[in-house]
Amino acid sequence: MDVTLFGTTLTLDETAVSVSPDELRRQVADYESGERQAFEMDLHRPAGFTGAVMEAMAEIPYGETRTYGQLAASLDTAPVAVGQACGRNPLPLVVPCHRVVGADSLGGYSAGGDDGLALKRRLLDHERANR
Repeated sequence: MDVTLFGTTLTLDETAVSVSPDELRRQVADYESGERQAFEMDLHRPAGFTGAVMEAMAEIPYGETRTYGQLAASLDTAPVAVGQACGRNPLPLVVPCHRVVGADSLGGYSAGGDDGLALKRRLLDHERANR
């Protein structure tokens, strides 16, 4: 399902969460308005490496970041593999892949299409301002 966040369309896999599409949209709207810092729903993570990376991303606190290298070290893998798993995240925003950055750059962001990196920067700025 598509949701609009800060003027950018974001695709979320509503089959990977335990809440209705309407509830998911409501929680995204609450996040955008600064009223929500965490999403309240059960997630259905894929098995294997992508699921492990999603779990690690979910542990990054609101308003903070970790590098691809830091996550890779905690998972005993390579930063590139972490970046690829971030790109497979079916629930960007809900599982905060925007909080994973490069050692000296924003890194990438597969959500938001052509506006992905601008959206990533906006999400990080939003969280820092609303801590």
